[in-house]
Amino acid sequence: MAKLKSVYVCSECGFESAKWYGKCPGCGEWNTMNEEIPTVSSAKSKTSAPAPAHQRVMKLKEITGDVEKRISTGIKEFDRVLGGGIVKGSLVLLSGDPGIGKSTILLQICEHLGQDKAILYVSGEESATQIKLRANRLGVHTESLSILSQTDAGIIVETIRSEKPDIVIIDSIQTMIYDECSSSAGSVTQVRECTNIFMHTAKSFGIPIFVVGHVNKDGAIAGPKVLEHIVDTVLYFEGERNYSYRILRGVKNRFGSTNEIGVFEMLQNGLREVENPSLLMLSGRPKNTSGTCVACVMEGSRPILAEVQGLVTATGFGTPRRMSTGFDYNRMAMLIAVLEKRAGYFFNNMDAYINVVGGLRLDEPSADLSVAMALVSSLKDIVVNEKVIAFGEIGLAGEIRAVSNCEQRVSEAHRLGFERCIIPFNNYRGLSKELKVNVDIIPVRTIRDAFHALTEE
Repeated sequence: MAKLKSVYVCSECGFESAKWYGKCPGCGEWNTMNEEIPTVSSAKSKTSAPAPAHQRVMKLKEITGDVEKRISTGIKEFDRVLGGGIVKGSLVLLSGDPGIGKSTILLQICEHLGQDKAILYVSGEESATQIKLRANRLGVHTESLSILSQTDAGIIVETIRSEKPDIVIIDSIQTMIYDECSSSAGSVTQVRECTNIFMHTAKSFGIPIFVVGHVNKDGAIAGPKVLEHIVDTVLYFEGERNYSYRILRGVKNRFGSTNEIGVFEMLQNGLREVENPSLLMLSGRPKNTSGTCVACVMEGSRPILAEVQGLVTATGFGTPRRMSTGFDYNRMAMLIAVLEKRAGYFFNNMDAYINVVGGLRLDEPSADLSVAMALVSSLKDIVVNEKVIAFGEIGLAGEIRAVSNCEQRVSEAHRLGFERCIIPFNNYRGLSKELKVNVDIIPVRTIRDAFHALTEE
């Protein structure tokens, strides 16, 4: 038998090559090409196996469209991100930084699911005793939870076939190994093959499987990018270690909308869901202080209010500093350029800092106006009224462009006690008459109009 030639696989993007490269041709990362020996036995068995009878070609009208009832996790914020609950036979990937709370929230949902479901918790990183200690700390005492400390994917699949649990949790995919692959655990080949095995198991038996995935130094899911394509749902746990708040974000969901978020607070006895994140983000706001403004962004179908703080001070260096936390640095530099060119506010000898309170990250363009107003407020030492909210996208010509879901944003601001809203002019027509009566709405066309409305208070 001829000796199999080794291939070099990138650990970041999964690019395969017959020779080694210092820099991956696929993603451009350095020193990520690892030598692996391909396997052919699995491919041969797949081609020779007969196709099951239920995999015959079917017309679309022949397929029943019955909607299966979703399984509630007992945590409303978690159900929101999943699209309403767990779908039967789905494969869910939960990823995040070490210590962010991935294993914690999965163990917490076992307490509710264990009331009428059999759960198999497979751990490749902890022993059964360690999981028991963590379950006691979190208050998880369900009798329907079974623990298996195993890293062999084949043994895990056989256990699932024999035990037939209702829900399976794999913690984590980087520790799983497949005997027919010669590479070590956590390599591109092992992660890909093990995920494929668990995917076929979930679809064949109709068992939802949760898979925990680690992240690399850049914050992306460790392993090949194809891992995210295989699974049905990808969830990211976000948050700073210095903050107690965690954000669960859905970036891929075949059974619901994407970009939904759930907000949690990390306490001593586990994660607690935050049903009103806007009120939490605005708690402790300073009064009669310049350089602060409230923004409203849409996270999925939910409007969230966040406090944006700006600080502008004379620089002590030849080149002024620009720093941003929770807001894109390049967009901040663009906004400063627009303010100088279109509005006459000069920052060329000033250090500028932007901070979004609470650890939230504002990626939506509607936060442009509140960031600009926070910067100008600090530059001119003008206090923005604490009952004022502003949102809108700023163009390079200094115009304020319309944003989506304007009425939902204004309604959320009114519910939390805000009395004045500065919004794009093109959004004003679409608002209801009742909302215009209850809230002082100021439509603006340019950033000059917005700052003029600010000084008129």
